This record gives sequence, C-alpha cells and structure tokens, in this order.
Amino acid sequence: MSNNELLRRDGEIMAELEKDLRYISAIIKQKGRVILTDYSITPPQFVALQWLVEQGDMTIGELSNKMYLACSTTTDLIDRMEKKELVMRVRDPKDRRVVRIHLLGKGENIIAEVIRRRQNYLQEVLTDFSDEDVVQLKGFLARLHQDMKEK
Repeated sequence: MSNNELLRRDGEIMAELEKDLRYISAIIKQKGRVILTDYSITPPQFVALQWLVEQGDMTIGELSNKMYLACSTTTDLIDRMEKKELVMRVRDPKDRRVVRIHLLGKGENIIAEVIRRRQNYLQEVLTDFSDEDVVQLKGFLARLHQDMKEK
C-alpha cells in the first residue's frame, strides 16, 4: 500500500472514529435526559451536582468555570437548586466573604440514582460484548481520555 493510500485510509478512519464518538456522545446525552425526566432537575443542574460530587464545595466562580457558564447564569442555577433543597450556600469559616455551594443529601441521592440508571443502561447495551471486550474497551477509552486531557 502506498503512503497516499495509507493517508487516505487513515483520514477515513479518523473521520469515521470522530463520527462514531460524536454519535455515541449524543446517544448517551439523550438517554441521560430521558432518565432525568423522572427527577426534578434539569440537565444543567445535573452537571452542577456532578461537579459538586466530584470536587466538593465550590464557589459560584469555580463552578461557573467548570461548566463554562457566566457567573450570573450559575447564580440563577444555584438559586433554583437551593429552592429544591439540593444545595445550600455556606460561608467559608476561614474567610467569611467567601460563599461556597454545598451539596445536600437530596442532591447527592439524585446523582447516585441517575448514575446507577445510566450504568444499568450501558450494561444492557454491552450485553453482547464479552467480558474481555468490555475490559479492553474501558482501557482504550481511559487511555484516550488521558491523552486528550494532556494535549
């Protein structure tokens, strides 16, 4: 096979891989939204709660940066989540000027349930994959994720 044929083939493979990943991402996002309809939260609230689960208490500014939202948008989001008793604002004991968003049990429980349901969905999708294939897929995706974070 000539270099031109290899480059064309690799370009086609990359195009197909990008398309597959984009479609998989869209399906996961759509399935996640369907699951969220059983709960009293919106997709942006789900994302905010996930960040709080993973990172712990954060300021509005920190959460805004993680979610790529304006601080005013995040403030409105937190206001609605506070009314639903998913989070609460707490003053930092070291600096009373700093207000952190703290995840409450109700928010934590919703995230745990939604994640469990998403994992169950993925398990159903992968029933025709061998255990070895699933482990290998997980390894490839973890490696891809790590490489993407570094580049």
